[in-house]
Amino acid sequence: MVRLPAPVAGKRISYGPDSLQVGELRLPEGTGPFPVVVLLHGGCWLSEYNAAYMSHLSAALTKAGYATWNLEFRRVGNAGGGFPGTFQDVAQGTDYVRELAKAYPLLPKKVVVLGHSAGGHLALWLAARRNLPRTSPLYSPKPLKLKGVVALAGIPDLAAYSTAPGSCNKAVAQLLGGQPTETPERYAAGSPSQLLPLRVPVRLVQGAQDPIVPVSQAQNFATLAQTKGDDTRVLLLPNTGHFDLVYPASSAWPTIEKAVEDLLGSSRERQQKRL
Repeated sequence: MVRLPAPVAGKRISYGPDSLQVGELRLPEGTGPFPVVVLLHGGCWLSEYNAAYMSHLSAALTKAGYATWNLEFRRVGNAGGGFPGTFQDVAQGTDYVRELAKAYPLLPKKVVVLGHSAGGHLALWLAARRNLPRTSPLYSPKPLKLKGVVALAGIPDLAAYSTAPGSCNKAVAQLLGGQPTETPERYAAGSPSQLLPLRVPVRLVQGAQDPIVPVSQAQNFATLAQTKGDDTRVLLLPNTGHFDLVYPASSAWPTIEKAVEDLLGSSRERQQKRL
């Protein structure tokens, strides 16, 4: 696989008081205003992994004409991470696009959330959170409306994932403070599969050779979401693993770019509308 040089850094901006409540904003060339892709990294929801590995994907999407907001957030192992802090951070960071739009040429009404692995779970949850009851610790009023979600090897069913063998699976209990039988209310509030319908288009990009997140996570969620009336599609890529999905030099990149384009429109289309 082609090795890519490190991308030019974006502008780091805090969306909250904690040092981990920060995002990296990249803007395309031109005057804008630009639609926005919010990026959420994976890493089993654990503090050992951070947003840096999403930088190549962020830079590639920015080159394609989208502003990107690559979020960092508190994770399991960080003070305040886990439940509810991790969820609250990604919600706060995503809603902060409204504030960014006051200072930068962004379109806060044209936002897609794209997440990888555990970040794919959080991306789907961001679309689902409007279904939470007001009594939930994860509830937030007037969440930012999304144009859609692109989940790269996302994990929508936390209960099923937590009880299966694998490298990240045990981290679900750390995120939610117990197994499904011990903290069922947290699984209900944190699992996109239990918060359907999402009422936004969802594209589930999944590698057929992924050893970390099984294809069944995407397929079962799509089937369930479709019965609820959602526009949810699985884009299954043969000969593709888990991390190929976040590497723009891989064969997966055209599918990911097309998924974002389908939800937000292409830069060429936007230029033609302005003429």
